[in-house]
Amino acid sequence: MIAVRDNDRYFTPAEYFAWEAKQLEKHELIDGRVYAMSGGTRNHSDISGNMMTMIKTHLRGSGCKVYNSDCRLHIIGTGNFTYPDLSVTCDKRDREHSLYITYPCLIVEVLSETTEAYDRGKKFEKYRRNPNLIDYILVSSEEIGIDIYHKNEAGDWVILNYRAGDRVEFKSIDLTVAIEQVYEEVIFDELPGAD
Repeated sequence: MIAVRDNDRYFTPAEYFAWEAKQLEKHELIDGRVYAMSGGTRNHSDISGNMMTMIKTHLRGSGCKVYNSDCRLHIIGTGNFTYPDLSVTCDKRDREHSLYITYPCLIVEVLSETTEAYDRGKKFEKYRRNPNLIDYILVSSEEIGIDIYHKNEAGDWVILNYRAGDRVEFKSIDLTVAIEQVYEEVIFDELPGAD
């Protein structure tokens, strides 16, 4: 999804929750400013749905929960709130709030041309402050490709790249799947002039 600044005033988190409850669209709160979330593409929806189904099935009975883009994520140590495409939490502290989670072990963002630089840069910079986060997953919606920023046991972030034919390992939740499962029924647009 794409965030576009919607309002020039600054909001506290309490003001943001009260204000957003009256809005028709979802909004992220970043550094006191609200950003409207615009819609995505069919590929974005298919990819998110495929991943939600795989992860939810895998986590059944584990005590962990997967959330779609309707669940806010509080970026730890800030007053910022985002709507990742998917997030997984296994932390009991996330049962304390009905409006958001704070301690995900896994976050998924489905990329678009307009969000890719932000998702890889400033957004990841904010997300990785969370000591619980182990896997930050960036999924292309334009080709078969997944990049996972994985925090290893030493606390260092390493990038794992997956392409067609690969098996993708989501280490934080002990799930390995063929990358083609993520892209099931996804149709990529052909480039103009391609034969």
